[in-house]
Amino acid sequence: MKRRGGFVIMARLICLVKPLAGFMVLAVIMGLTGHLCASFITVFGGYAVLELLGVDTPFGLKGIFASVVLFAALRAVLRYAEQSCNHFIAFKLLALIRDKVFVALRKLCPAKLDDRDKGDLISVITSDIELLEVFYAHTISPAAIAFFYTVIMCLFIGSFHPVLGIMAFLAYLAVGIVIPTVISKVSGRDSMIFRAGSGNLSSFVLDSLRGISETIQYGQGRERLIQMNERTDALLEIERRMKCTTGRNMAVTNTAILMSDLCMLFVSAMLYQKAEVDFVGVLIPVIALFSSFGPAVALANLGSTLQNTFAAGNRVLDILDEMPAVKEVAGRENLTFEGAAAKNVSFSYGEESILDGVSLEIQKGKITGIVGRSGSGKSTLLKLFMRFWEVGNGSVEISGRNIAGINTVNLRDMESFMTQETHLFHDSIGSNLRIAKLDATDAEVEEACKKASIHDFIIGLPQGYDTSVGELGDTLSSGERQRLGLARTFLHNAPFLLLDEPTSNLDSLNEAVILKSLREGQEGKTVLLVSHRQSTMRIADAVYFCEQRAK
Repeated sequence: MKRRGGFVIMARLICLVKPLAGFMVLAVIMGLTGHLCASFITVFGGYAVLELLGVDTPFGLKGIFASVVLFAALRAVLRYAEQSCNHFIAFKLLALIRDKVFVALRKLCPAKLDDRDKGDLISVITSDIELLEVFYAHTISPAAIAFFYTVIMCLFIGSFHPVLGIMAFLAYLAVGIVIPTVISKVSGRDSMIFRAGSGNLSSFVLDSLRGISETIQYGQGRERLIQMNERTDALLEIERRMKCTTGRNMAVTNTAILMSDLCMLFVSAMLYQKAEVDFVGVLIPVIALFSSFGPAVALANLGSTLQNTFAAGNRVLDILDEMPAVKEVAGRENLTFEGAAAKNVSFSYGEESILDGVSLEIQKGKITGIVGRSGSGKSTLLKLFMRFWEVGNGSVEISGRNIAGINTVNLRDMESFMTQETHLFHDSIGSNLRIAKLDATDAEVEEACKKASIHDFIIGLPQGYDTSVGELGDTLSSGERQRLGLARTFLHNAPFLLLDEPTSNLDSLNEAVILKSLREGQEGKTVLLVSHRQSTMRIADAVYFCEQRAK
């Protein structure tokens, strides 16, 4: 995880407000006006006391009471409007940020996400982004309001005597800036550790749920529960420290406010004794300061929570800033498929060499097979043809052009890729199949399933193609999931089929049916077929052996 300073994170998050800058300005204006109305209700109460004591004021008793009623009504309306505007901005921005995150994740797939902790990703997409609501609804606008409000109130209080204005400024500075900054530094990296720990706990729980059958089978439930409790207790300890910090923040803030009020009263009284201010110059500045700490307190309360928000923002920015392993290509002339080839291809996962100088020719309309032991790089080669990764050396070509220079959309349209493990979404069979072609007709879906030898099984289900496959396709056997994956490949109807162990989970009868479908239903399509079964290779026109692995 990249560590960024608080100001860097804040600046990056504020930049995201740009599409809604007009609403933010409106929220600040309404919030500023509302806070001024609230403060001057008390100030005008002071003027009313002066009127009752026989001191002349510029407003008169009737004018004062009319103003107080107006201020109260405006305060209620503006407070509601400001909060509505801030929350509209916040939730709109959360939607925009989630959209940006999903776009970033799509670009990072699959190379940068294969080894990424899925539970941690879920934590970022859900709870971390949700925490940013505090920043957008309760930080940006209050900070701007506090700044302008402080300027106005310092000028108002300072109009009675410059020293009083300076004292008010120091009081606002201490409560709104100094105390939150100190508290934030005292809390250290607890918030960052807490957010990372929450993501790890989510991953652990998700992993436990997926493996609950194995946990029960081997009697490891108690051990798993102990581990979960240990992780939870560690998070609770961090949260306890964070809440203690929040409590100290509130105590220090309230103490600072009380001391500031007393200092203002003492100094104004001293100035009155020296005849530098009159009684009005004592009463009104003191009352004004008493009633004007609202915006500063709002900032002070952020001192302990802002670190948690920044920790969440930092994790979100990590995803947005992550550079994809493969950049998408667009703007080139589209190709039609005329064959494919790998020329002297080398590839490594980090320091681990997988392919070294691999070359093969794939003729259009033919079935080309690749056999070899596990770990020899067969599946990796198919992923390189899909351009999930960039080759280390050499080139992968389609229609005589390096795939690095082919439009990404065009490349995906020309290829259908079936992986060893078919992922099924918690949806109906029909919806899972239509991922390959969203506008496919029922007839097209059924034809693809017939080729994959799965149609008869589907229509035998109570709801046919509308039957739910359950979470991760758990209601189906591995062979049934594999045949649905093959049906997807047929439905996509691309000219170049890349099949990674398409019959590994099938019995001999179903394997024979599917191989027959591949041969008879090929219809001029080109197939690159990976398998460790020699029986599968009987339909191949050419077979390459991938036995050696670089050390």
